[in-house]
Amino acid sequence: MEKEVNPHFEDFLFDWNQKFQFLVGGYGSSKSYHVALKIILKLFEEKRTALVVREVYDTHRESTHSLFEEIIEDLGLSHKVKCPTSPLQVRFPNGSKIIFKGMDKPVKLKSINNISLIWLEECSEIKYAGFKELLGRLRHPTLKLYMILSTNPVSEDNWTFKHFFKDNRNKRTVLDDEELYKKRTIVVGNTYYHHSLADDNLFLPESYIDQLEEMKEYDPDLYRVARKGRFGINGIRVLPQFIVKPHDEVMKEVTRMRPSMKKVGMDFGFEDSYNAVIRMAIDHDKKYLYIYWEYYKNKMTDDKTAEELAEFKKTRELIKADSAEPKTIQFFKQNRFNMEGATKFQGSRLQNTKKVKRFKKIICSDNCPNTIYELKDLTYKKDKLGEIIQDEFNIDAHTFSAVWYGLDDYEVADLKGGGMASGASAW
Repeated sequence: MEKEVNPHFEDFLFDWNQKFQFLVGGYGSSKSYHVALKIILKLFEEKRTALVVREVYDTHRESTHSLFEEIIEDLGLSHKVKCPTSPLQVRFPNGSKIIFKGMDKPVKLKSINNISLIWLEECSEIKYAGFKELLGRLRHPTLKLYMILSTNPVSEDNWTFKHFFKDNRNKRTVLDDEELYKKRTIVVGNTYYHHSLADDNLFLPESYIDQLEEMKEYDPDLYRVARKGRFGINGIRVLPQFIVKPHDEVMKEVTRMRPSMKKVGMDFGFEDSYNAVIRMAIDHDKKYLYIYWEYYKNKMTDDKTAEELAEFKKTRELIKADSAEPKTIQFFKQNRFNMEGATKFQGSRLQNTKKVKRFKKIICSDNCPNTIYELKDLTYKKDKLGEIIQDEFNIDAHTFSAVWYGLDDYEVADLKGGGMASGASAW
């Protein structure tokens, strides 16, 4: 039996040295096709039960199941390998079989046993909890275990990037994705990485690649994903002027600022949200905002937080806090903190966002990892029509709220009019 394949996938088809195999690439690169072919070859070689998973079960019929069926017919094996649709399966003459499940029906995962090979197709659509649940389902008394994950790249805040590449918040790096784009295939520990592009698929018409190239003009985000096959920031950044500098450099600038240009803001949180305190300094002439100190913790009672922020009682710095928590503010005031509630009104989220955007530069100390994580790549949410929502973001950025509150009694010059920006500015 002979089968023509794309050269970039030849080694991948027969490499079973690592437990995890992570394939990422652009549109039309043929990664899904070669994953399916690889599984077919393996299941002919060894009697196994393979599990193919997508987030939504009903999408299997027209995607993964039909792909297996297509390859089996192309190999001339449809008289030996059966592809029933009720239930969706692929059955081999040696007793091997492929079953299909969706994470939208997790109860049905509990009934499966002796799974030695799992393929997560479009794994970025599956939740991280689902990935960990599937790891627990990957078990067999004798056979070596494998998990194959394939996806188009998405945002760097997706779990696939954090788990297999970099998690900036937790300062964990497994592999620099730029190294993968350069080397194309690489092994790190027990994970085999594979990167592919439409150019690697020799069976694609040139017109398809031309269509991908056209995306560069009208949708740069999609071009990065579809044509270049790269992770990155999906959407429009809220603070494109945000930069990070070494702490010593930032403090050189901060120490020369007038006391009246130093601000502190605090956002309250407990279970899923965070207590975030930010110290800032403003260069009023240059319209630069410096962020040089942060406090960021959750699951802290008010008395414990007050203990950890005790230095503010000595410095008597004014803390502008979330006025939606008057009881908490009162507690801190009773414990000798100089704290006030920031002004809130209908539309204040939007006006506060516009205020921060008016700074020409926002310079953050590298000693503030949570601020960097939340603000550096903060993007706008979009509505159903794809239009940005100017006061909603991809994450709940507690440090951004703290910045809003800290700047409560300061207005940035409106560059359009040259005067002081008011709450009704049309930015």
